[in-house]
Amino acid sequence: MHVKFCGFTQPSDIKTAAQLGVDAVGLVFYPPSPRAVTIEQAQLLSASLPAFISVVALVVNMSRAELIELANRVSFDIIQFHGDETPEQCQQLASAVNKRWIKALRINTEQHTAASVSAQINEFAAAGANSILLDAYHPHKYGGTGARFDWSLLPQDSSLPIILAGGLDADNVAATLELPVYAVDVSGGIELEKGKKDAEKMRAFMKAVKRDRWQNETVTDAL
Repeated sequence: MHVKFCGFTQPSDIKTAAQLGVDAVGLVFYPPSPRAVTIEQAQLLSASLPAFISVVALVVNMSRAELIELANRVSFDIIQFHGDETPEQCQQLASAVNKRWIKALRINTEQHTAASVSAQINEFAAAGANSILLDAYHPHKYGGTGARFDWSLLPQDSSLPIILAGGLDADNVAATLELPVYAVDVSGGIELEKGKKDAEKMRAFMKAVKRDRWQNETVTDAL
């Protein structure tokens, strides 16, 4: 199981995540978010990472010109489209900056079925997405709500690797190991407050997911 920690604003937090063996870190480029970072902050944060940890740029309905400027100034590996972007828009925007990409789908338990989720995933797979991220629906927010959706809606035979987000923390993430998902994504579940991470919560989360790596270590001895 791969792990992505999202919503970093502090270089010390991102360094701790790297020491703990996180697979990817997410930087939020959506100004209304309390976890949003500027280009200058993002440059500093990405420079704090060693090789082999992916940097994911989370964007929401960003224009082509803004995305090109972002790609020219910030070193990142993958785009996470987290707004209302269509499959065609995602494909065109990612092609403009020659980046791999993920699309986040907000799952509404009252409206979606496993079949409808699969159909949406297929559309983005056809457009060239590398993975799909499934998060809880909120009528007024694009993510970061800390809410969890009904995991029974996860398709068993997804055409794209599934990244599961929404309401995860060290206490419940172990349950995801039996689900048909490729990775888990957490933000609020590892925080002291929005944008500021808790080192102990990050350690506990990694221990719950990366069991093989941690089997001979305690949380406090990990670093």
